[in-house]
Amino acid sequence: MFTINVDKECGCFKRSPYENNQAHSSKDDALIQAQLMVNHMNEKFCKKHEFTLREDGQNFSIAMDMRQQQASSGCCGGGHCS
Repeated sequence: MFTINVDKECGCFKRSPYENNQAHSSKDDALIQAQLMVNHMNEKFCKKHEFTLREDGQNFSIAMDMRQQQASSGCCGGGHCS
């Protein structure tokens, strides 16, 4: 069996129709589903987090990290605009 595991379940994930620790009999099916999940989560969730997919043997892991803040008002974020 091939498993898709979401490392950390944010509120958006908990409210979504997705389930953690999904099991698939085919590696291709698991990979396709994991990629669809990551793409949907990055595009449709609240944008506070960024999701990345990692493969480890028979497991696909979706990691969640804080999304980098975009610089506003033309500032590049280098600290010299204030």
